[in-house]
Amino acid sequence: MRDRLFCGVDPGASGAIAIIDAESEIVGVIKNSATPADLSDFVWSHTATPRLDALLEQVSAMPKQGVASTFKFGASYGFLQGLLVAHGVRWQTVTPQTWQREMRCLTRGDKNVTKAAAQQLWPDQKITHATADALLLAECCRRRALK
Repeated sequence: MRDRLFCGVDPGASGAIAIIDAESEIVGVIKNSATPADLSDFVWSHTATPRLDALLEQVSAMPKQGVASTFKFGASYGFLQGLLVAHGVRWQTVTPQTWQREMRCLTRGDKNVTKAAAQQLWPDQKITHATADALLLAECCRRRALK
């Protein structure tokens, strides 16, 4: 059994939840497009580990975003916060600028930057735009915890 796992949560509709171990090996990834029950089961299945820490990307409404989109985005963010709390996961929020600076992959709006950074860390894995940020958030969580 692994004694510690690290979770990255990218709350966007096209984001994901990723879990890695202390050696930075990918344990699992699930896209946010999965059902709420599947997302819950995914997190729950990793809470038997003695310790699961997470970083949740701190988000807010974006300028010129429609009311319906803003509501949906906020609902997803609140659901993911509740999911972490309900499953007893130790978590913190982090702004995109902060974790991207720590991981040396400031995007300035270009998602290809984080995809390339994640692919460099996990060259044998298929990295997509949907999974890159969550994996990098998990790695940022791991690095902070193991300092």
